[in-house]
Amino acid sequence: MSYVEMNMFAPRIWGFDRGDTEMRVAREAGWSRADLVWERLTEAGCAAYVAGDRAGAARMLRRAGWVARLFFGAQDMRRATSLANLAVQARDAGQGARAEALQKQALNLWRRAPEMVGGIVFKPRSRSSLFHLRMEALHRDTFHDNMRKRYRAIAAESDQALRRLLVGARPERPICARWRGEKPPVFDDGRKFLAAALLIAEG
Repeated sequence: MSYVEMNMFAPRIWGFDRGDTEMRVAREAGWSRADLVWERLTEAGCAAYVAGDRAGAARMLRRAGWVARLFFGAQDMRRATSLANLAVQARDAGQGARAEALQKQALNLWRRAPEMVGGIVFKPRSRSSLFHLRMEALHRDTFHDNMRKRYRAIAAESDQALRRLLVGARPERPICARWRGEKPPVFDDGRKFLAAALLIAEG
């Protein structure tokens, strides 16, 4: 989703529209409204940040931070992401001490990421054919093992992104740029974790 599309999409982020099909599908899959609202706010905030709209990014990412604090458990990786994104804003505002404190909190939470990956139950990803769905079902353990290996590798990259932010380093390509291509087509715990791992505002 482009930044322009994000701006057009912004009024629907909270998902109160009865015609919001994505929200309906997410709820039917077991997600709470807060799960999708956080993802939408953070995705929009990262897009705004990369586009140079610091004020818009701050609004979205602050709101995402409140959703995380109010609705997610203390060890939820999305809370670490929101802390990191608030640290980015603090750094840009010249609040170095606050940025460092927030970033250290984020890193402290993120240390549990590899352990959290071990508990993720992935829903089948294939959409192309009944054959691929059957193959995933027949080789479920292999599928889960491969997904966990991949997600642990992504978690390690996210850890490095958080450490770069701690020292104020700017990457050539922000990690959040990967979200659009990596975003799973299903609403499961794997998607929540991946959003936490990739929706980090760098730039």
